[in-house]
Amino acid sequence: MARKTLWTLFASLCLAVGLYPGIYLFEDRNFGLLKTKTSELLADTAWNAAFYTHIALGGVALAIGWTQFASRLRNRSPGAHRLLGKLYVGSVLPSALMGIYLGFFATGGVSSSAGFVSLGLIWFYTTMSAYRFIKNGQIEEHRLMMTYSYAACFAAVTLRIWLPLLTPIAGEFVTAYRIVAWLCWIPNLAIAHLITRRQLRAA
Repeated sequence: MARKTLWTLFASLCLAVGLYPGIYLFEDRNFGLLKTKTSELLADTAWNAAFYTHIALGGVALAIGWTQFASRLRNRSPGAHRLLGKLYVGSVLPSALMGIYLGFFATGGVSSSAGFVSLGLIWFYTTMSAYRFIKNGQIEEHRLMMTYSYAACFAAVTLRIWLPLLTPIAGEFVTAYRIVAWLCWIPNLAIAHLITRRQLRAA
């Protein structure tokens, strides 16, 4: 029962945060993280293209990526598993690249930028590696690397959990954001490491 509850919570968070970027289509420019950006940056065509590409495709990746860990789907509908996997990879790669670009403009300066650029690089590398492994028929390696890839993807969720908790503790948004730029993904990868170690022992 506890495992089923955790799985339901996990899937619900992925779907909710995955759909969240849609709000930006209906809100004005004084919404969410856009409130922390300068008017010059908000008027920049390249930045806007990168921002909306990143959040749209990142949302798709987050909303569908959790299904790849459902053993029932893999066993009963391998075709659906492969199709969703291709859609995940196709969404992640451009979203990660745009995330790396956006990282250089992150609120909070160098510390925030380093955190988010590192996340984008890891997300891109692990996803590309997972894709190469499955193309070469290395199924176990593919599954392990996908665990790391989705741990990086799940940073979109953990960022939104940590940020409202840290802001009152840090005393201001910017300080909290600098911390979250690292905290949103490093623990995720640590958990992914523990999961992959357990999978290797069970193999």
